[in-house]
Amino acid sequence: MQATRRTVMLGLMAAGLAGCAGGMPISSAPAAAEPVMRAVPNPAWDAWVAGFRPRAVGAGVAPETFDRAFRSAGYLPDVIERDGNQTEFTRTLEDYLAIAASDERVSKGRAALSQYGGVLSQIEARFGVEAEVVAAIWGVESRYGERRGNVPIVSALSTLAYDGRRGAFFESQLIAALKILQNGDVNPEGMTGSWAGAMGHTQFIPTSYLAYAVDFTGDGRRDIWSEDPTDALASAAAYLARSGWRRGQPWGVEVRLPAGFSPGLAGRGTTRSPSDWAAMGVRDMDGRTVPDHGAASILIPMGLSGPAFMVFRNFTVITRYNNAENYVIGVGHLSDRLRGGPPIRGSFPPDARGMTMADRQELQRRLTAAGFDTGGTDGVIGGKTEAAISAYEQANGLPVTGQPSVALLRRLGG
Repeated sequence: MQATRRTVMLGLMAAGLAGCAGGMPISSAPAAAEPVMRAVPNPAWDAWVAGFRPRAVGAGVAPETFDRAFRSAGYLPDVIERDGNQTEFTRTLEDYLAIAASDERVSKGRAALSQYGGVLSQIEARFGVEAEVVAAIWGVESRYGERRGNVPIVSALSTLAYDGRRGAFFESQLIAALKILQNGDVNPEGMTGSWAGAMGHTQFIPTSYLAYAVDFTGDGRRDIWSEDPTDALASAAAYLARSGWRRGQPWGVEVRLPAGFSPGLAGRGTTRSPSDWAAMGVRDMDGRTVPDHGAASILIPMGLSGPAFMVFRNFTVITRYNNAENYVIGVGHLSDRLRGGPPIRGSFPPDARGMTMADRQELQRRLTAAGFDTGGTDGVIGGKTEAAISAYEQANGLPVTGQPSVALLRRLGG
């Protein structure tokens, strides 16, 4: 799962689509019914499907499997729109954690651990991946199954393959999806997921499913789509285990850096032993030397003025699921919170507009109180907050920007 941007791009396209996860957007909005994408007639797509059929059959897809899969498939223009818009969306680590490891997500995760504790313990015993880590991936990927995606996968992948921007990649995913259908793990109507092809509770793309998904329930199907998350959770654990997960080892530790620490020493390309970092003055948040969990790197995702982390091999293992740095920290930190760990203790710097998280939360509160509903007060500026700002600006004869600012906060607060 290769994401190459420092900030996490929303959607599976942002994760580079090279592995299994990242297909559902990280959103601060409450889970709600997802809009249904409607297929529309497209003779050019029809012609592409006809031309693709012999390639799929040549790759091992039975003609009857192909015909059954495409009997109800169609061209989805909304998928192309989503694909074209993905590059606009980035989040800082502060915003990402405010969503991925929010109090609500922690609370729901602890409830999920309680409900599925027996299953997760069995999964941990077999694969050696801690229950909290598996639950954290589940929480980040689909809100513990609340947002698995309702887009028909064959329609979505064929639309993306036909569109051609990354045609060869999506065609390979489509062939893999057809082989999943051929194996009998799911029927075409049940094979749904994100607009970019990620499926189920833990958002596997088809090639990763074929490589790593497991039938943990023993019913003969690797079912990651149903309400029962067992196979999906076990499949995520199997993926991490085969990527080299080390049970009992942390993904990383939040640390304090000494005065004068060179930012050139930070980054995954530089590794030293914890004792070497300690000799340079790096300590955990309680002032102690970090135990030796093997070669470690220092990450400063928001610069020297933001939180810092010492990360280990298990950090790298999670990057196999999604290589975006913020994603890995989000999963790792959420797993720590599910164990009872504290929130991030380091401070975050103001954003590019000079606003802190507290400023943005207060702006949302004041806008909502003035009758311009922001949909929440989490401090994350999303579409609803931008729409509320635009509406306020228009109502008050201001230039309509839709962007937060200190000046706007002051105007609202008097």
